[in-house]
Amino acid sequence: MHHLVCFVVFVILCAGVRGQTADPIPLWPEGAPGALGTAEKDVPTLTPFLPSDPANASGAAMVILPGGGYGGLAPHEGKGYADWLVTNGVACFVVKYRLGSSGYRHPRMLEDAARSVRLVRANAAQWKIDPQRVGIMGSSAGGHLASTLLTHFDAGNATAADPVERQSCRPDLGILCYPVISMGTNTHEGSRGNLLGATPDPKLVQSLSNELQVTSKTPPCFIWHTWEDKAVKVENSLEFATALRRAGVFFDLHVYEKGAHGLGLGNNHPWANDCIFWLRGRNFVKPQ
Repeated sequence: MHHLVCFVVFVILCAGVRGQTADPIPLWPEGAPGALGTAEKDVPTLTPFLPSDPANASGAAMVILPGGGYGGLAPHEGKGYADWLVTNGVACFVVKYRLGSSGYRHPRMLEDAARSVRLVRANAAQWKIDPQRVGIMGSSAGGHLASTLLTHFDAGNATAADPVERQSCRPDLGILCYPVISMGTNTHEGSRGNLLGATPDPKLVQSLSNELQVTSKTPPCFIWHTWEDKAVKVENSLEFATALRRAGVFFDLHVYEKGAHGLGLGNNHPWANDCIFWLRGRNFVKPQ
């Protein structure tokens, strides 16, 4: 842990205008659990983007999971979102998680997401963030991974030798952008295949159909989708929001008529302003 903290301090000192580190930080410096090798695709990482103006920093953090069908990682849903949120004072951490296209299957992706939240909390003092204001954000398949962590988190292992593993991986809130939620009827087949393989166990399909896994302990969520999304059915967002409602969990759901799947911040879409409004109410963005 001492070496990890020293490395974190070094990369912050080397940060650019927006605070991106010079190099991504390996989630497990000594190798990820279940790694198939030591190539770049086998090393999950976290890349920080920190507010350049301390007066604008809110002290909140967002762990960002790009989409890409569990087969790739879309930069505009990673660095693109980080560049946007950091200008609003939110420290951002973009995750390069392991992928089905590289031979990985569940639970490796969830391990990477959970480790990312733990690592941010473990280094909260160095990054000047509040460990009780750490959110998760995901788009498309990254939205599935985010919703999986929102419904399958744990409190950490208090007796772990690794101090990072002692941290809770429960996000304090979630932002789900045109997410894949279900592994059932309304799933995105490509994402399901890359995550679970061709013939998954029905019990695993149910466990990772996250609309079925919501409880009263699921964190509050901002969810947005579009009616005309032809890749991921809007029912994914509708059913997750319905489950949150039944469990008594706060949410902000936006279904817009227009917008193609994978839109991100394109076309000056209003979701971004709606999201900042919601984050401000959650004390993740400073009052105007």
